[in-house]
Amino acid sequence: MSAGLYLAQRLTAVVLAFAVAVHLVTIVYAVRGGLNAGDILARTTGNVAFLAFYVVFVAAAAIHAPIGLRSVLREWTAWRGRSLDLAMLGVAAVIAVMGLRAAFAVYSA
Repeated sequence: MSAGLYLAQRLTAVVLAFAVAVHLVTIVYAVRGGLNAGDILARTTGNVAFLAFYVVFVAAAAIHAPIGLRSVLREWTAWRGRSLDLAMLGVAAVIAVMGLRAAFAVYSA
């Protein structure tokens, strides 16, 4: 793994550790507080802080996961080269599109 990929994965790991913790605490708070889907949407619709948090969360996941998957595939298979890199860019794009679509859907509900 190149130094740039190594650094990108480690930095996104820090972001993801924080984001996952906040996300899980928020879920526990919502469930224990008795909030239903309508209550949650009422709090997230139009909330720029919510949107910004999840855009950063999605970006970190879209960078972090394909780098790790690339490393696993290189270790466990004979897949190397440009095709692997392009496939991982595709994985990153799918994660980014799906995650951003979900975040914007909840933001604009």
